[in-house]
Amino acid sequence: MDTHTTTDDLARIAGYDWDALARELDAHGCALTPQILTSEECREISGLYDEPGLFRATIDMERHRFGAGQYRYFSRPLPPLVESLRAAFYPRLLPIARDWAARLGRPAPWPDDFGEWLDMCHRAGQTKPTPILLRYRDNDWNALHRDLYGDLVFPLQVVIGLDRPGADYAGGEFLLVEQRPRAQSRGTVTLLEQGHGLVFTTRDRPVRSARGWSAAPVRHGVSTVRSGLRHTLGLVLHDAG
Repeated sequence: MDTHTTTDDLARIAGYDWDALARELDAHGCALTPQILTSEECREISGLYDEPGLFRATIDMERHRFGAGQYRYFSRPLPPLVESLRAAFYPRLLPIARDWAARLGRPAPWPDDFGEWLDMCHRAGQTKPTPILLRYRDNDWNALHRDLYGDLVFPLQVVIGLDRPGADYAGGEFLLVEQRPRAQSRGTVTLLEQGHGLVFTTRDRPVRSARGWSAAPVRHGVSTVRSGLRHTLGLVLHDAG
């Protein structure tokens, strides 16, 4: 199946109000984007799940005690639309990643060019592509976790909803849990509309504390799907070892 993209599709991502999205990320550790994909593009991508030759691995979450359900990692070459989306988000998220690193006094190893960043991952032994297609059925869920995969980590990632909440499935909210410095954890629940994306923290994020900036660890997951079928596309911006 041809999951193509166009210059106009990627221009939409460039044209988002990234200052507003950065403020939302600072406030909550996640930010909803405007619609990225059409309903037809969503159906095309979710339909790829039934073409196992496109994937390098299939993970049974219950067997690994990650929750219940299944997801698949794309192999190379990535579908053109998936590859283009990943590359389009990188330069928009890069200034936020560098700003966060500066606040936390950390190195910012991410170059301007996404291909160069992937080359760095590959030289470090992280050679496996990480875009994920996830499928949840009745009573499936995803335990709180982080998508790290190696020493080289990009601090932000994106998940895109491919089905219609309330029509194709019920439940299945996206969960983000942040461990606040010397305080109780804070949870954020997001309902992903079809074709919309959520940018969120991969590992931790800067939060103000009595001593300046502190790193607040963050994990994400998915609540129990009560009925129907839920697909999402995960765009991690570093490769895996």
